[in-house]
Amino acid sequence: MHAVSHTGEASSPRSSAADAGAAAPASFVARAAALAYGAFCYAMFLGVFLYAIGWIGDFMTPTRLDGPRTGPFWAAVVINLGLLTVFALQHSVMARPTFKRWWTRFVPVPVERSTYVLCTNLALLLMFFAWRPMGGLVWDVQHPIGRAALYTLYGFGWALVLVATFLINHFDLFGLRQVWLYFRGRPYTHLPFATPWPYRIVRHPLYVGWLCVFWFTPTMTAAHLLFALVTTAYILVAIQLEERNLVEHHGESYRRYRHRTPMLIPGAKRRGAEAPTLGAT
Repeated sequence: MHAVSHTGEASSPRSSAADAGAAAPASFVARAAALAYGAFCYAMFLGVFLYAIGWIGDFMTPTRLDGPRTGPFWAAVVINLGLLTVFALQHSVMARPTFKRWWTRFVPVPVERSTYVLCTNLALLLMFFAWRPMGGLVWDVQHPIGRAALYTLYGFGWALVLVATFLINHFDLFGLRQVWLYFRGRPYTHLPFATPWPYRIVRHPLYVGWLCVFWFTPTMTAAHLLFALVTTAYILVAIQLEERNLVEHHGESYRRYRHRTPMLIPGAKRRGAEAPTLGAT
C-alpha cells in the first residue's frame, strides 16, 4: 500500500519529487492543471484507501480478499502472486531515486509524486478486482471477545497508518504539497528529517500499522495467508532499500537514529541517549 505504499515515509527522499517545483511555472494554466491533477490523484487515493479497508477486512465491498475458491487452486496462486508482484515492483521501482531522475525527464517534476500515487492506485485497483479467493481456513476465531479483539487490532493498524502519515506530512507524501507549491509559484523544499512520536519508539510505525492490518483477522484463509506472507516479505525488503536511501540522504543523523531506535518492535534493542530532534541536521 502507499506506503502501502506505501509504501515509503514522507521524511525520506522517496516521499518527495526530486526537487519538485524547482523550475518556475510556465503559466497559470500549467500551474492550475498540475494542481487539478494532483487533487484528482489524491481523491482517487482516498477512495482506494477506503475500499482497501473493506477488501482486506471482508466487509462492504463487492470484491474481497477472502472467499470460497472458484477455480483451480494453483491458478489462483499464480494469479495472486502476479498481482502482488506488479504492486511490489511499481511501488518500489518508482520510489527509487535513480528511477526518479530518469522518470522526470518525461513527467513534469511537480507532478512526479502525484503520478506515483496514481500508478499505485491503479496497481491496487487491479489487485482488488482481479484477485482470486482460494478458500481454505488457516484459523477461524468464533468467540465474540476474540473476534472483537482482532477487529480492534485491525482498526488500530489502519489508524496507525493514517496517523503516521500526518505526523511526517501527509500532503507531501501524497503529492498535494508539491502541486500546491507549484501552483503558488514557490520552489519545493525538502522536509527536514525529524522523529515525531511514534517514530521515537520504532523507525517504521507506518509499516507496523500495515502489519497489523495484514495479520489481525478473525478468519485467516489461504488467500489471506498468501497475501500477508508476501506483503510482510515485501515490507522487510522495502525497509532495507528505504533505509539505504535515508542514510545516503541524511548521513550520520540517520545512522545514529537507526542505531538507537528499533525497526518494528518497540524495545527490541537498547537505546542510547534520548534521541535528539534531527530536523536541524
